[in-house]
Amino acid sequence: MTRICHISIDDSGLPPPTPEIEQERRVAIFDLLEENRFALPPRDGREMPPGPYRLALSIRDGRLVFDIATEAQEKVAAFHLSLGPFRQVVKDYFQICESYFEAVKRLPPSQIEAIDMARRGIHNEGARVLQERLAGKAEVDTDTARRLFTLICVLHWGG
Repeated sequence: MTRICHISIDDSGLPPPTPEIEQERRVAIFDLLEENRFALPPRDGREMPPGPYRLALSIRDGRLVFDIATEAQEKVAAFHLSLGPFRQVVKDYFQICESYFEAVKRLPPSQIEAIDMARRGIHNEGARVLQERLAGKAEVDTDTARRLFTLICVLHWGG
C-alpha cells in the first residue's frame, strides 16, 4: 500500500505552538508514520512514481503547500491549496480544543467525554474538508486525513 514514510513541517516564521499544540503535533506525526494511506493518482495521463513518499507541509503566500517526494527525495508533486475552506473548521477545532484542555484540568470525566466527542466531530469535519480538497490530487483514508488535519491546524496556529 502506498504511504507517507517521512513528514516535515515548515513552521519557520510562525509563533511557537503551545505545549498542548506541540503534543498534538508529535502524536499526529507519530500516528501518521505508524499507519497511513497516501496515494497519488495518475496526473495528466501519466502514472505517478509509487510510494512511499516524503511529505513536507508548509504555508506559503497564504496557501497550504504539500510538497511530495519519493523516498529517494526526488520531487514528484506539489499541491497548493487555498486555506479558505479550512478557516472555520480550524477556528472551531481550536475553540473546542481549548475547552477540552481546560476541562481536563477541572471537570469530571463525564463532562470531559462530552467535550471530547464534540472535538472528534469537528476533527472529522476537518478531515472531510481535506479529503475534498485533495480529490484528484492525492487519495487518503479517513484516519490519514484526520492526522493531516491536525498538522494543518498546527500550521494555522501561527498563520
